[in-house]
Amino acid sequence: MERKYEEVMLSGMALLAVSMAAPASAADLAAKPYVKAPPPVVAPIYDWTGFYIGANGGWGQSHGCVDFVTPAGTVAGGCADRSGGLVGGQIGYRWQTNQFVLGLEAQGDWAEIKNTRVSLIDPLISTTGKIDAIGLFTAQLGWAWNASLFYVKGGAAVTRNRFDIFNNVTGVGLASAGHTRWGGALGVGWEYGFTPNWSFGIEYDHLWMGRDNAGFAGVVTPGGFVLTGGGISQDVDMVTLRLNYRFGGYGAPVAARY
Repeated sequence: MERKYEEVMLSGMALLAVSMAAPASAADLAAKPYVKAPPPVVAPIYDWTGFYIGANGGWGQSHGCVDFVTPAGTVAGGCADRSGGLVGGQIGYRWQTNQFVLGLEAQGDWAEIKNTRVSLIDPLISTTGKIDAIGLFTAQLGWAWNASLFYVKGGAAVTRNRFDIFNNVTGVGLASAGHTRWGGALGVGWEYGFTPNWSFGIEYDHLWMGRDNAGFAGVVTPGGFVLTGGGISQDVDMVTLRLNYRFGGYGAPVAARY
């Protein structure tokens, strides 16, 4: 009887020790802290807003038609295409709102677009038409895909022209006229930002320069024609490669929202 009582007492003491030790062991374990995962960060968005300055170079072609004014009336002198190189620069400012990009730009180019041809009214004379400078003052409307920008542009164009008539036999100049002509321009281009501040692109522009008249002081050609004036109508096409530096950079990184 006494032995059974001792076994019961020992079992109870063992259970009590286990029950007291279990809470203490649980209390010794540190609670795992909860850390909220940071939201993922999307790559920076290219921002086209800001002033830019750059250089361009390429090729231009002019299509012009000449007629002469004589005492007997206006006589067609013929049409001709002339082409040559372009090099110059541009400066502008762009504003970007979402994917829309608006801009203003001024561009100036030195040109070597010229052509000499024998006149239709007198085979003994030739005419030389030359464009040596081109300016564009345009507004842009673009659509951006991050660092890629497609745009259209339109505005005013100005060209500096020279027109010469000379004797084919002697090479002596008979008349010369230099003038500045204003017209309209429409173009399209694509530009890519390959660094936060540098971009490279290609652009096509068409210039409508209308008709320009010049007066001569009674020029007599070797064939006996008297020229009192002339008129030139002209269109110009330009294809240029462009390199721009923009003052600014990428926009701030965009964090994903849930």
